[in-house]
Formats: sequence, structure tokens, C-alpha cells
Amino acid sequence: MNTAFVHRNLPRLLLQARESVMAHTRPSLREHSLSDQQWRVLRVLGEHGTVETGRVAREAFILGPSLTGVLSRMERDGLVRRERDGEDQRRTVVEATARGLKLVEKLSRSIEAHYEWMEKSLGKQKLAQLYELLDEVIELEQP
Repeated sequence: MNTAFVHRNLPRLLLQARESVMAHTRPSLREHSLSDQQWRVLRVLGEHGTVETGRVAREAFILGPSLTGVLSRMERDGLVRRERDGEDQRRTVVEATARGLKLVEKLSRSIEAHYEWMEKSLGKQKLAQLYELLDEVIELEQP
């Protein structure tokens, strides 16, 4: 039986777009022995400072049990520091160490350069439109 799909496979296209963009970033990450997940954690911490682990999980798109392992490895490697939240002992907060922040700063330069190249190639308006459309799709699909 052949199912006649009318629309293109949007989840596959989004994954393909992600992989295309990440193909430029991964070599720099690997150079510093970072996984994609570790980079997402560092990026969240670089943007927000000290963050509750639940928020890190949400913003870095890493499930809680996986995040625990990722943070343990990052802590072992001296990239992050975890501690109990001073206001709520049931919660854990995480922050990048000086070494982690230095890595964020270094990697952000090459990543931003790639985004600037994308902006130049696509045009400022198209890139802004892409961001806007992605934000709309995300909002639209929220439960």
C-alpha cells in the first residue's frame, strides 16, 4: 500500500537542517573534546550564568537522566560546578567554571562567524524570517 503524503517530511527537514548547521560546528567542539550535548549545556550557562538543572535540561533539550551523566562528565573535566540551591535544598543549580566560560567565549567566536556567513549568504531579512518562522512553529506546536 502506498500512502500519498501531500506535504514534505518536516521533522526530517528540520533534522537535516540541524545536521547541516552542526557540520560546521562539530569539528570545533571535537577539537575541545566536547559533545553536542555538552556544548548545549555550556551555551545555556554562558547565556544565563547559574541555572537550575531543570531549566538546563529544558533549554539544552536533554532528558533529566541523561543530563545527570553529561553534568558528571563536565564536572569531572572542570567545565561546570554543581551545588544545592541556597533557597531550595531540593534543587540543584549548575554554573560554568572559569575554564568552561573560556571555552564558551572561544567557541562562540567561530559559531558567530558561521552565523554571520549564513546571514550574508541568505540575507539578513531571510535569516530573520527563518528565526521567526521557527519560533512560530514551536509556539504553534506547544501543548
